[in-house]
Amino acid sequence: MQQPSSTVSGTSTPVVPASASPVAVARVLPDARRLDGWVAFVLGNALLGTIGVFVHEAQVAPLTVTWFRCAFGLIGLTLWMAWRNQSWSGLRRGLWVGWAALPWVLLLSGLRLASWWLFFTAIQQVPTGVAVVLFHVQPLWVLLLGAWWLKEAVPRQRVVSVLVAMVGLVLATGVAEGLAPWGGSHAPGYWVGVGLSLIGALCTATVTVVAKRLGALPLGTLAWWQCALGATVLWVAPVGHGWPAWGVSWAWLAGLGLIHTGLAYTLMYAGMTRLATTRVAVLQFAYPTVAIVVDWLYFQNTLGAWQMAGVVLMLGAIGAGERSARRNG
Repeated sequence: MQQPSSTVSGTSTPVVPASASPVAVARVLPDARRLDGWVAFVLGNALLGTIGVFVHEAQVAPLTVTWFRCAFGLIGLTLWMAWRNQSWSGLRRGLWVGWAALPWVLLLSGLRLASWWLFFTAIQQVPTGVAVVLFHVQPLWVLLLGAWWLKEAVPRQRVVSVLVAMVGLVLATGVAEGLAPWGGSHAPGYWVGVGLSLIGALCTATVTVVAKRLGALPLGTLAWWQCALGATVLWVAPVGHGWPAWGVSWAWLAGLGLIHTGLAYTLMYAGMTRLATTRVAVLQFAYPTVAIVVDWLYFQNTLGAWQMAGVVLMLGAIGAGERSARRNG
């Protein structure tokens, strides 16, 4: 299994994701390092598949949700890193990535925030299901970027697996007609939403490739920069939309920061450093698969026959891609 080398700090510590909490990092990352890469990556994606429940229960504006994810993570991660380094001077040294790595760290952080903003803007123009499907063309972006930038070979079987999984995703979300230009009239701004979704998918794919290009950073450093950028840029969202009422809503928002941004992304990044880019492209379909199941169980949106067939098709494509990866080493 491919292990990318560090190109930044020379450490062997895996990259830690945005908004990682001290509890998530301290408890999860050591275990994730002992797990095979694909297990950690799939578990992280599966956790992300439940994010809709937390967003729904929080009952706040989308950009406010994003800011809270960054803010909770920034506070927790700063305190945890200060404790880990035993002093504020040690904290400052741990946070500095060096002038060579800083542009990449800022790029990675900005792309992550941009992808969230583009998605939240797109779902104001197109149905959420359409936006989700379009965002998951990112495996193709990952394959292309990996081949062009990282010079990774792209086996034909892996390309087929990704394409089949995408077909399954379209069927599972039940929006095949909505994606077709001839499928009926669309509301004004529909194709703007489609374009925003595709650009957001490209941003997300670039995050994946840049993270692999960076390799390893000191534990918590990349996470802190991503949280800090998000908390700094997006603070206008809760100010403009109003702060949520104290109580249950804040608990759900805290869960988004600790579970879906800390725990999930820690697992994903820990697994990503052990995976070839082409494997990442296939395995990330675990996210929409779980999201569809949660939508069925929690929101009582019963899946039809074609949707169930789509879920099976996605799982089959993921399994086929994994078998191909094992055969090819």
